[in-house]
Amino acid sequence: MRLNFSQRETAYGAIRILFGLVCATNVLLQTNPAYIEHFLGSFAADWVSGQPHWLTAYGHWMAAGVAALGPAAVAWGSVVIDGLLAASLLSGIGLRYLAWFGIVYNLWLWSTVGGLGGPYTAGATDPGTAIAYALVFVFVIATRAWEGLSLHKGTLVQGDSARALNTARILFGMLWAFDAFWKWQPYFLEHALLYLQQAQAGQPAWAASYIGWFLAAFGVIGPFVFGIFAAVCETAIALSLLTGRFLRWMLPFGIIYSLGLWTTAEGWGGPYGAGFTGNKGDVLGTINIYLFAFFFLLASCMLPSRLAVRDASPPRPVP
Repeated sequence: MRLNFSQRETAYGAIRILFGLVCATNVLLQTNPAYIEHFLGSFAADWVSGQPHWLTAYGHWMAAGVAALGPAAVAWGSVVIDGLLAASLLSGIGLRYLAWFGIVYNLWLWSTVGGLGGPYTAGATDPGTAIAYALVFVFVIATRAWEGLSLHKGTLVQGDSARALNTARILFGMLWAFDAFWKWQPYFLEHALLYLQQAQAGQPAWAASYIGWFLAAFGVIGPFVFGIFAAVCETAIALSLLTGRFLRWMLPFGIIYSLGLWTTAEGWGGPYGAGFTGNKGDVLGTINIYLFAFFFLLASCMLPSRLAVRDASPPRPVP
């Protein structure tokens, strides 16, 4: 494993490995027989009440294709794909190409078992889980994260592309803008604390108590004030990401805010049971995946790149 990288490339590699560990944990959850058994049924996310007719038709078409191929075979195929992506993230081997496949694969999951994050009716708050995974793979490509802390043996080039990274940042900002839009809806503003109450269901005692503490604290100010606070925070994060302004302050805030949401409203990604979690697609959560995008951006803003280190070396004397 090569360790002769600048701080930024090393950080990119470390973030990639952490993301790989999350993906590997998801694979372990998906090997439960209950996940395989209910895989075909998860396509119903495309035709639940409130979904548009075209998505319902698409979902039935996809489900018919999976039924024809064999639900168990396709489910195990998804486990193998997730395992391959996790191994590539952990090692860096083949990730230059597999990251593109990771984007397409997760967008497919988002459009099927994720129901495109919908239905977008009263109570919707975000666009779903798999699209966040797809976005992190965009950051992996933009930063060439397979080069730092990696077994990858390809040709070394500059660790990231400014244009690609700016594109990833803007896409991330659009994701936050979408989240913020739903936080400004009257239903959320009037029922903001309801999401914390729902997150307590099925949780172990320590998690329920932890969420209950925040529920009591926010209950003092009331759901409307808490809802406004969440909407303002997400709007500020979105604007910073979209414009590229104040990132040095907003990125750390986004990390803290995302951790707060994941451990409260998302209930640490749970509750966890046989073949399922509290999130669609048998994953550890949604907003926690946003953290990896924040980490990539923070490393790009705060740490010097290999190219910068090379350019900063003193010039050779002219003979």
